Amino acid sequence: MLLKEIMQAFELIDDPKASGKIIYKAFKQVDPEIDFETKTISGEKGTTDFIKVRIRGKNGHLRGGEVPTLGIIGRLGGVGARPKRIGAVSDADGAIVAVAVGLKLTDMRIKGDVLQGDVIVATHICPNAPTAPHKPVPFMGSPVSIETMNRFEVDEDMDMILSVDATKGNEIINHNGFAITPTVKEGYILKVSEDLLQLMRIVTGRPPVILPITTQDITPYGNGIYHINSIMQPSTATDKPVVGIATTSGQVVPGVGTGANYPFALEETARFCVEVAKEVGENNCEFYDEEEFRRIKELYGSMKKLQTLGKGVTYVKSDS
Repeated sequence: MLLKEIMQAFELIDDPKASGKIIYKAFKQVDPEIDFETKTISGEKGTTDFIKVRIRGKNGHLRGGEVPTLGIIGRLGGVGARPKRIGAVSDADGAIVAVAVGLKLTDMRIKGDVLQGDVIVATHICPNAPTAPHKPVPFMGSPVSIETMNRFEVDEDMDMILSVDATKGNEIINHNGFAITPTVKEGYILKVSEDLLQLMRIVTGRPPVILPITTQDITPYGNGIYHINSIMQPSTATDKPVVGIATTSGQVVPGVGTGANYPFALEETARFCVEVAKEVGENNCEFYDEEEFRRIKELYGSMKKLQTLGKGVTYVKSDS
């Protein structure tokens, strides 16, 4: 149960003074020796604080072990849109879940429930991010570029990644809760992980829900192509498998909307991420079939070009 952590994370980010330092203080209260990084980065439209916390496992890379490292990235433009909007926006879901998961895993470790593998949690905190036009409803923008987000959030030590992002401003999925995407790796959209489907059934007590993604969604922002949102952008910056974890709603909700962070949906999402972390450490959760991926590359070649802006493109405004 992560309702306490969700509420704590929400209170930390629902503040005009929300910052990486404030998040750090909350983690330090749980673990005085927490491995935590925060850095303020400036962009054309303001600043944001990137945060990254590493939770050590018994046999993870940080201790010289071989158990793979799970990365959990909270994707968003900003946690708030001040001064246009007062309060946490719908887009803050990714940061709320990431912070809550980090707090829970840190608390578990301090109490003695230490996972086998390491977990790296990353997101960024910006209480006054810009807004951006998008159809069918407005999205949150960001003070920094997607390339900057990927540089600070996608860590080379992550062996597989869960990318958590609010995905409510669309007419493609209408479901209160969360959904997962197929696994994306090196420009290929692979089949949905059966292990993740089973964990979703256990966590929610309902049939699993899948967010459909397209080739457009796994290309980088800036190529002038429509993207459902930025949920799959980490996949453009790594050769590791990435799965999107979308917080969803039954109705179309703008990313700039306030009062739209649904606590029970966020708790389910965070609990799912924690369960994935447990199972990855026990080698019970595969994001993709390595042999099948080898075969598909053998048959059809590399698709890494989809991780680039494309032929002759430097950067153009994307309708996203």
